[in-house]
Amino acid sequence: MDEYPTFQYGKPRFDQNTFFGRFRHFLDVIDPSTLFVTEKRLQECVELLDRFKQGTLPPGVTDAQLWQAQKTKQAIIHPDTGEKILMPFRMSGFIPFGTPVVVGLLLPNQTLVSTIFWQWLNQSHNACVNYCNRNASKPAPASKFVQGYLGAVTSAVSIAVGLNVLIQKARTFSPTSRLMVQRFIPFPAVASANVCNLVLMRHFELSEGINVLDNNGNVVGSSKVAARHALRETALTRVVLPMPILLLPPMIMAVLEKLPLLQRQKRLVLPVHSLVCLAAFSLALPLAISLFPQMSQIEVSQLEPEIAMATDCKIVTYNKGL
Repeated sequence: MDEYPTFQYGKPRFDQNTFFGRFRHFLDVIDPSTLFVTEKRLQECVELLDRFKQGTLPPGVTDAQLWQAQKTKQAIIHPDTGEKILMPFRMSGFIPFGTPVVVGLLLPNQTLVSTIFWQWLNQSHNACVNYCNRNASKPAPASKFVQGYLGAVTSAVSIAVGLNVLIQKARTFSPTSRLMVQRFIPFPAVASANVCNLVLMRHFELSEGINVLDNNGNVVGSSKVAARHALRETALTRVVLPMPILLLPPMIMAVLEKLPLLQRQKRLVLPVHSLVCLAAFSLALPLAISLFPQMSQIEVSQLEPEIAMATDCKIVTYNKGL
């Protein structure tokens, strides 16, 4: 296959029926270089794509230029609202802006205050990412966001603090074992809180439904069943995502900290720890979000009767969000 196949507007460049195709697609989605795109360049990309839709492309425009323009637009502009997503809350900004938080979550010898702070900061970032990358085919009031945010942060802090208290009171652990177990506490706390965060931030989709589309991209109707499928798929990615991020660094650092260099140069521990977290984060994010295609399919027979009556298609698609 050519590196740049024939351009298809609104379609991914890589095959979404395979994990590897989705993985390559999401590497484009999270490419941090799109964070540095200027407003002028963004407008050029939007105008180029508009001219493609209108059939008025200037001569000499290549498929590569069109694919790059679409990559840039999709990285910055929400597909449903048409508005720019704030830089820290784009998927392309998730790793650069999220890595310092991960480092903080995995710092050893956490106090109660530091545990609360890092869990609050992590879930605040997650809440904004979830909201900014939601399926926005149905409008939702700001009060829904506030309710979801408060519930998500409360659940995260409660779980993390509760686990820390249990470990502190466990007398069967030696000091070394207790330190090691404490390093792994962020995973169950973050994984469970991530799911709470997602559900609370996007629960309005369950009550309002999300749009489902036919083969031509036309809206067939609004489905609560599709919304449940979308949240279920996205929740699974939120459980898988922190696995490499929060489990690998503690194991790797337990080995690295025994090296003579880090034993002598204690000030190097934090920079090395940060690099290990960055590497784990860079691996985990594309792997997790590649589990399912962003535009998922579902059989009409599984949806509400009114959806089946509104289309002759046997399968419809929906945007599950990220």
